[in-house]
Amino acid sequence: MNTKKNIKEIMNEIQWFNDLKPEHFEKMMQIASIHDLPADSEVFREGDRQDKLYIVVEGRVALEIFIPHQGRLRILTAETMDVIGWSAATPGMRTRTASAKTVIPSTLLGIDSEALRQLSKEDHEFGYLVMRRMANIIASRLMVTRLQLLDMFAAPSEESDA
Repeated sequence: MNTKKNIKEIMNEIQWFNDLKPEHFEKMMQIASIHDLPADSEVFREGDRQDKLYIVVEGRVALEIFIPHQGRLRILTAETMDVIGWSAATPGMRTRTASAKTVIPSTLLGIDSEALRQLSKEDHEFGYLVMRRMANIIASRLMVTRLQLLDMFAAPSEESDA
């Protein structure tokens, strides 16, 4: 894991921060934290208050939802450089819509969501860059969800053939 790297070194490796002006990069560094977690560690739980969004620096993180009468269902396995908990940066969401747990030892970069929303409100240019990135993440997750739904409904079940 990345225990020997500092926040600046880690953030310099993440494409998400490449287009930021130096002053914006500094502001992001001030609200970021490194989380080294062993395998099977809870990052956040469905229904919890949202306090951070995370970027997977190393490792893998499973995102799961609870489905009544079926239990937990993994909806995504986040890999290196994936952003998880992105809804924490949006103004309307206040609780987690899924749970996240490390699959293997992982290093995550956490970004304080309240501070990020405040910085975005104070500096609209910065806020535009952040929200543009969030829109790209949301769009890609919607496409993945759409493909999963198409796959789920494309093949008729054996029961319906009977």
